[in-house]
Amino acid sequence: MTSQSSSQPVGSRISSARARPVWVAALVITAVIVAAYVTSFRGALVFDDLPGIANNPTIRDLSQPGLLLVAIGPQGGTLSGRPVPNLTLALNYAISGDRLWSYHATNLLIHVAAALTLFGIVRRTLSQPVLADRFGSNAGPIAFAVALLWGVHPLQTESVTYLIQRVESLMGLFYLLTLYCFLRAVESPLTGRRWYLRAFFTCLLGMGCKEVMVTAPVVVALYDRIFVTGSWRETLRTRWKFHVALMSTWIVLGGLVVASGGRGGTAGYQVGINAWNYLLTQCKVILDYLKLSLWPFPLVFDHNVPLATGMGDVWPQAVMLCVLLGASVYLLIRRPALGFLCAAFFLILAPTSSVVPISDAKVEHRMYLPLASIVTAVVLGIHRQLGRIALPVWLGLALALGTATAIRNLDYQSPRRLWGDTVQKIPGSPRAHNNLGAYLLSDGEVDAAREHFSTALRLNPNYASAHYNLAQLLEKTGRMEEAVHSYETAIRLNPKLVDAHVNSAHLLDRLGRAAEAVSHYERALVLDPDAPDVHADLAASLLKVQQLAPAIDHLKTAVELAPDRAELWCNLARAFLQGKDFPAARRAGARALQLKPDFPEAHYVLGNLDIASNDFPNAIAHYQRASELAPDYIPARNNLANALLVSGKIDAAIAQYQIILQQRPNDASVRENLARAFELRGTSAR
Repeated sequence: MTSQSSSQPVGSRISSARARPVWVAALVITAVIVAAYVTSFRGALVFDDLPGIANNPTIRDLSQPGLLLVAIGPQGGTLSGRPVPNLTLALNYAISGDRLWSYHATNLLIHVAAALTLFGIVRRTLSQPVLADRFGSNAGPIAFAVALLWGVHPLQTESVTYLIQRVESLMGLFYLLTLYCFLRAVESPLTGRRWYLRAFFTCLLGMGCKEVMVTAPVVVALYDRIFVTGSWRETLRTRWKFHVALMSTWIVLGGLVVASGGRGGTAGYQVGINAWNYLLTQCKVILDYLKLSLWPFPLVFDHNVPLATGMGDVWPQAVMLCVLLGASVYLLIRRPALGFLCAAFFLILAPTSSVVPISDAKVEHRMYLPLASIVTAVVLGIHRQLGRIALPVWLGLALALGTATAIRNLDYQSPRRLWGDTVQKIPGSPRAHNNLGAYLLSDGEVDAAREHFSTALRLNPNYASAHYNLAQLLEKTGRMEEAVHSYETAIRLNPKLVDAHVNSAHLLDRLGRAAEAVSHYERALVLDPDAPDVHADLAASLLKVQQLAPAIDHLKTAVELAPDRAELWCNLARAFLQGKDFPAARRAGARALQLKPDFPEAHYVLGNLDIASNDFPNAIAHYQRASELAPDYIPARNNLANALLVSGKIDAAIAQYQIILQQRPNDASVRENLARAFELRGTSAR
């Protein structure tokens, strides 16, 4: 009798045997990366996570895909012009709301998928005819080592644990998938068309993630030339349509870049940074990236790299970089496979580390993809020296790097801890001191916060955000006039600082300077016209300066922007009541009560409306309900007592006045009303 296994075709058994080590390697890579990033799930929202996730309205409602499939706009920061990551964040919000577990799980899933894709690319590349004689028999172990070390390298933490930098890792995944799908297409003539289409669509998706994807068509074409066809003529002859199709995705990227408006002034030639100075600065930055790739210590959230002012600042680094670029060109000519690694490194970095200025000259997440070239070169070097016995070395490196990654992830547990770590490593960073001070202030550590704000301003006297945070501290400690001055300084240095306008207006309003507050609210609305609370606050200040009509207009705008906010409808009802438009006031008040039936303010306003209409029974009912819902709501209880008194319910009125006096024993007007009630009852006041 023939066994079932022996009846299988020989080719099928061989294919299964070859596939088994691949799946084992993939499972090990996945398991080790997950183990290294388990600590990332404790990470909090930090820095750009706040506008990109916590305060991003476009991820709150999946029923409005139009908001997700377009750029957030010039104010959108990290997500401007990057609809694909924005859509994934909306999916996370639909799954877990403000709980971060699904966001971290998605980031980790993206990173694992990228590592497995890199594993496939390296394994298949080393099996290409041009390299098969040298590496074919060891393609699997080498690819395993590359993907494993790349996946657990601590330099990747900023792209994985820092949630908003999903834009980097997701772009990296699509970049790698584009190359992987191309590889599968040239290996599989029967299904090649499908793989070409997949390469096109993954490239298109990558263009919707980050501008660095612009180099993907170039890298794929270079890969085709070096590893597949062997010449540019053959590359163009056999696959010119495919490469043109990949390059056509630049049209989509160009549209997104234009729509983003330079990501709120943080990227492009409008940021106020000289392109030549930025390029010179990158001479040092790129060498630092190389150093961190080989020795990832210290890792810093905010490197605060000063811009070079001339060649004299960076000439040693510039010379070294020119040598590296020259060596890359030489290798492309004489040893193309190794030259491809060098070219890919520089090409992927080019959009962020060349002549296009970005407000942050150096950030670690930009090394997410370029690191693959460095790791591959290192692994190949170790393999060349040690051969098959290199596996223990790779595993030891993976253990060390994975441990460092797990430890680094702990710094993301809270913004305060992360900025504290940054201050410790880069004490000359004004932004680090300013942000640490802000979190200390929120924790009530006023003196420590003041020290960090002072340090930030000493390092950079024109730092608008530090002046703004200092103003908040001064306001919190009762130094109001000094706070007004600091707000004014912050606004002078950065007229587009919306929060400074709003908080300054709040403070001026508290100080009785409503006319000045109106000016700041209006300037804030020029910058952010879709802020319902600012419209409502402006309306309140306008009412104080007797400008009823524009106040009503702003309240109407507020309820249009936030139709489900009961307090805004209540404020609109108050304004209509003040203008004696009773029907409109009643409609607005009823809407507020419909949205929030237990809203004491709405009952109070409707009670006032009933008083204006001489409907005392309904007024009493509303005031009673308001007093039940908020026993300390003195205006409602006082109006209730007055209405009861006018309605002849003297004992009930007296009871209400006495309750008020228990809370406000020195309120002369209430005592006077209570005495009058006693007189009406025919007894002497006691």
